[in-house]
Amino acid sequence: MPPPALALAASAQPRRADPVRAAMERLAHSLPARTDAKVLVDLLEDDLREGLDALGDVGTHFTELLDTLRTEELSPVTLLDAGEDLRVLQRVEYLHHVIVQLRKRLSQAAAMQRQGYVPTRLR
Repeated sequence: MPPPALALAASAQPRRADPVRAAMERLAHSLPARTDAKVLVDLLEDDLREGLDALGDVGTHFTELLDTLRTEELSPVTLLDAGEDLRVLQRVEYLHHVIVQLRKRLSQAAAMQRQGYVPTRLR
């Protein structure tokens, strides 16, 4: 079993490599140390991850569509099949929902920041 310091260093590396985690830690440090702020950061992290996942699914759809148009025999059936993807439409709708949620939560974070904001002088 590695010494505790090495274990901590090993677990810190994946966190730094995770841009969502790094962004949420940065946001958490800018907010007041309150339970509702922690909950808000957790919800924002979930929304970001879910939005990125949905965006990835939409991107995959377009990549597959391009692959089909470049490599397969183009018939009316192939073209209709390539364009018929109910799942991607559902993901786009979900992505819209997540974007609205992110906007709402970021507004809440801004309000929390404003409440705890103490201006400092520039040196």
